[in-house]
Amino acid sequence: MDCAKIILPIRDSLEMLSGHWKLPIIVSLSFGAKRFKEISRNVPGITDWMLSKELKDLEVNKLVTRTVLDTFPPTVNYTITQHARSLDKLLLELLEWGLRHREPIRNG
Repeated sequence: MDCAKIILPIRDSLEMLSGHWKLPIIVSLSFGAKRFKEISRNVPGITDWMLSKELKDLEVNKLVTRTVLDTFPPTVNYTITQHARSLDKLLLELLEWGLRHREPIRNG
């Protein structure tokens, strides 16, 4: 496989998952369906505007499903899709790498 054929799908992945918020939102939802404010509480520092924007982007890219329940007032739940579950291995690797990376930095 040549370099260009490796770089293109990696760039696609990074473009979809880039930014400060998408992966933390996916991690939050990996623990179960949540309403907007629950996600907001799980992801410290995110503004409501940014959370709304990122949820829409994740929905367009088939990583999150938005379900409006027939209640009064309407209740909206967000869940990750099976497609998003395909990121589980990557998230675990990022977690493990992050923990290994922090250790030498903390210990100077």
